[in-house]
Amino acid sequence: MSVLIDTPVWPGPYGWLFCHMVSDRSHDELHAFARGLGVSGRAFDRDHYDIPAHLHERALALGAEHVSGRELVTRLRAAGLRRPRKRTAPRPSA
Repeated sequence: MSVLIDTPVWPGPYGWLFCHMVSDRSHDELHAFARGLGVSGRAFDRDHYDIPAHLHERALALGAEHVSGRELVTRLRAAGLRRPRKRTAPRPSA
């Protein structure tokens, strides 16, 4: 298993802090881990789950590896699983 989770620093609803959880193997692995953690599929955004801080320790106990945000993105890209936001129309040049 290769589920990665960063530090909860992102503000979200209810005044909670959130972190990101990804897999550097497959989205199927990530979805299965999230289900085991009790996280709704609605928390999935393109290539990661937004996880509230109160679930961070439980994710680690279930086997997630704590990494920095930079390491998380680096490993996600290296695995070919990064799904960036779609770019909007290009801005006109001045």
